[in-house]
Amino acid sequence: MTPTYLWAPPPVVSLPVSGRGERLPVNRVFCVGRNYHAHALEMGKPVDKRVERPFYFTKSPQAVVASGVTVAYPPETTSYHHEIELVLVVGQAGFRIAAAQAHAHIFGYACGLDMTRRDLQLAARDKGRPWDLGKDVEQSAVCSAVLPMPGVVIEHAAIALSVNGITRQQSDVNQLIWNLREILADLSLFYHLQPGDLIFTGTPEGVGAVQPGDRLSGQVAGVGEVALTVGPPA
Repeated sequence: MTPTYLWAPPPVVSLPVSGRGERLPVNRVFCVGRNYHAHALEMGKPVDKRVERPFYFTKSPQAVVASGVTVAYPPETTSYHHEIELVLVVGQAGFRIAAAQAHAHIFGYACGLDMTRRDLQLAARDKGRPWDLGKDVEQSAVCSAVLPMPGVVIEHAAIALSVNGITRQQSDVNQLIWNLREILADLSLFYHLQPGDLIFTGTPEGVGAVQPGDRLSGQVAGVGEVALTVGPPA
């Protein structure tokens, strides 16, 4: 029997795929926290890889929006920050993935923005509370089209973000504390990764606040570009 619902289920969240007619359905959104040394330092939380392991937070799939949108400045914040990131797209299910086999689970990549209510995130962090109100913000996971690169592990790629034409963030993916193989191996100890899972791999230094009217433009070399306009508060 075909199920019936009290109201219409939400539409499938999806992203365009470069060179393909099909769209990529988004399953889950994982984000790696403090994965560039310089960014960890600017956040006042340096990372010692010898004694620490990656940590993660999540965003709802409904937070995902395509590049080029205008998004209202979110409510209940006075410090809305940009974070440019390389986004890894899982293409093959896996659990307890060996780092040496991580490439087999990669479908491709996108260029993304992890937009953050920084004041709410830091208030929660300092009280030992979850980051949800600071990170899982509506329309805060902005993504370029997905570039299929099955089996490819990116080790070097320039990454940058400008606001109103002025460069704010600039680095290289080779500066990641935990590289892509290590991220996939570690995250898959906790979750059965599935096709369509997005992994925001971390942001370099230079994060900062944006204001209504600001135009953001970011890129990961060889992957794509992402754009966002910050609209007036809703």
